[in-house]
Amino acid sequence: MKAENIIIIGARENNLKNISLEIPTNKITVFTGVSGSGKSSLVFDTIAAESQRQLNETFPAFIRHRLPHYGQPAAESLRNLSPAIIIEQKRIGGNARSTVGTATDIYTLLRLLFSRIGKPFVGHSDVFSFNHPNGMCTKCKGLGKVTSVDLELLFDKSMSLNEGAILFPTFAEGTARWKRYTCSGLFDNNKKLIDYTKEEWHHLLYAHHDEVELKNPLPCWFASTKYEGVIPKFERTYLTRETKDLTGKHKKTFERILTRSVCPDCRGGRLNKKILSCRIDGHSIADFTKMDISELKKAVEKIKVTIAGTMVNAILEQLNHMIDIGLGYLFLGRETSSLSGGESQRIKMVRHLGSSLTGMTYIFDEPSIGLHPKDVDQLNDLLCLLRDKGNTVLVVEHDTDVISIADHVVDMGPKAGTKGGEIVYEGPLKGLKEANTLTGKFWKIRHKIKENPKTATDHLEVKNASLHNLKNLNVKIPKSVMTVITGVAGSGKSSLANGILTKLYPESIVIDQSAIIGSKRSNTATYSRMFDVIRELFAIENRVSSSLFSSNSEGACLVCKGLGEITLDLAFMDPITTVCEECNGQRYRDEVLKYRLKGKNIYEVLKLTVLEALVFFRNKEAIYPILKKLDEVGLEYLTLGQPLSSLSGGERQRIKLALNMESKGQIYIMDEPTTGLHMSDVDRLLKIFNKIINEGSTLIIIEHNLAIISQADYIIDIGPDAGKDGGKIVFSGLPKDIIHCKTSYTGLYLNKYISSGMT
Repeated sequence: MKAENIIIIGARENNLKNISLEIPTNKITVFTGVSGSGKSSLVFDTIAAESQRQLNETFPAFIRHRLPHYGQPAAESLRNLSPAIIIEQKRIGGNARSTVGTATDIYTLLRLLFSRIGKPFVGHSDVFSFNHPNGMCTKCKGLGKVTSVDLELLFDKSMSLNEGAILFPTFAEGTARWKRYTCSGLFDNNKKLIDYTKEEWHHLLYAHHDEVELKNPLPCWFASTKYEGVIPKFERTYLTRETKDLTGKHKKTFERILTRSVCPDCRGGRLNKKILSCRIDGHSIADFTKMDISELKKAVEKIKVTIAGTMVNAILEQLNHMIDIGLGYLFLGRETSSLSGGESQRIKMVRHLGSSLTGMTYIFDEPSIGLHPKDVDQLNDLLCLLRDKGNTVLVVEHDTDVISIADHVVDMGPKAGTKGGEIVYEGPLKGLKEANTLTGKFWKIRHKIKENPKTATDHLEVKNASLHNLKNLNVKIPKSVMTVITGVAGSGKSSLANGILTKLYPESIVIDQSAIIGSKRSNTATYSRMFDVIRELFAIENRVSSSLFSSNSEGACLVCKGLGEITLDLAFMDPITTVCEECNGQRYRDEVLKYRLKGKNIYEVLKLTVLEALVFFRNKEAIYPILKKLDEVGLEYLTLGQPLSSLSGGERQRIKLALNMESKGQIYIMDEPTTGLHMSDVDRLLKIFNKIINEGSTLIIIEHNLAIISQADYIIDIGPDAGKDGGKIVFSGLPKDIIHCKTSYTGLYLNKYISSGMT
């Protein structure tokens, strides 16, 4: 053992099988293996978690209480850990006030710059913040947009209050909010809204408590309540503060009745007129935030004021990092909530590229996600830069272009779930290429373009599409074939597929990587609708109520309430989560666990993997087909009781695909379905895609993966570059022809892919 290496002994987290290994420091180590093989359990749940836990313990108790809490991972020993910086796929998120500029701190630098050299002087840097009361636009409160309620959609004037004329669910007939109007005594509750006088209409919509006196309220009126019209009530409840209702069960209805438009006062600049009057070279700070990064760089480079030199250099350094990492198409005013997981991860990288820290451990979770092969080259340069500064770089990755820069490789497997959790290869990349593992085998394959692409007799037509950076785009998308939409990140692929196509063809089935809504009790079985059948089978077999077999109902362990664990909050110390002693983590009461189905109790059935359940339920018509579909999309390693919260974006997308495959003759739109997939699983996914189109459906896929692109029936390449330099059709046609298109980056990399095997 080398003393300076990171040493892990006896790691047992999740499916890891008591593994031990050494990881060289100041090198790039890439962890490979099929989905579910144990990569994340080793890198994130073991190495990263322990590094963070030990670092947090160095802080005083007061600070520890406010830091994320990390439990001690299941391992015998971890040595020579350094402080870890974890750069994961999780979206930055945030509210409407969180932008690319604020997330990267570039906007902070711009505020300082304008406060020093902007003319006329309007104040110090804080007033250039759209969150500051002296800086924000008073009309939109610093949001750049105004939201209003569409009265035609909120009210049905042909109805009375008693008939439910207010159409939003929380104001529905019988609710407390409905009673605020029907019990006020101000209205004839059986009168149609269309027959209201101007005064009645004003009272219902806009009146405030200080202008209305309730002379004859009904007995059902809430005595402590002040009267308020529907619109101010609605705006106060839903628009002027953040509320869970906006992302809850009423979200679709809420979105439908709102109209959002650019603020007429600040024209989207978020700041008031006084602040926007301050300019540099004719540009306000809002003008700078509306430029894409590449354009902004040129504008900042023109600033030659001597006293601004330090600030200009700091801004340019950050902007150059953004461009180097493939984000030159973004603009600082873009809300972070609109960023993809890949974009969010690269934004996080920007913070660290200018750092002079050494001896750190940087941990990345599939940083190539969302990147075109052209952009991956830039990503690799940045990973090497972090290493060459004297840091250790750990990367979980499937992309062979990223794997190719590894100094050291750890291949996990041999398969997924209970059949994984072992190290099947460890050493230099050269050895991996010769190893008899699933990863090693795919390095030897020579790739070909689809020889007999399926042809279409009809098309989906898009005319003069203009959304985001799309420039009056016209294109025909063939029906009943697999069309892959390609192009660099930010070229306009999602604008076409998820923006334009879904509006033109609302019947489309969109299968993306968004979170699956459900509680922490939701799992594979409940989401796939198998669990109701499983509970009924147990009930019939044992002649008892099916509710006994729900861990949310009467069958739940009384101590842990069906969660299987007890969490003890220890204030400033890490919370301790322990297995429930009453049920031993099995979630159910003892008497429930005595009931059997084919020799297994309900807990044991939920512990079955999809592959094991295929055998267990092979004769059950209501369950077997669902399990078969989950197996076909590469999720055979999931257990029936696997929490949905533990699924990756790619896994979420594939489980959605599995449950929608029964629809034939449909239009499917998928967003990078290979996310998180090992090369060996891509072939399985292609078989699913071919099955879909052979059954008469149309498949439209946004994808960067060359293995998918090479097997398309038709390719639409958007670009040529990102942002304002994208949004055009670079190529549309057969895969065999794009390799001859000199203006297509996709064609260039596809040609390399089929010429030299796996790149």
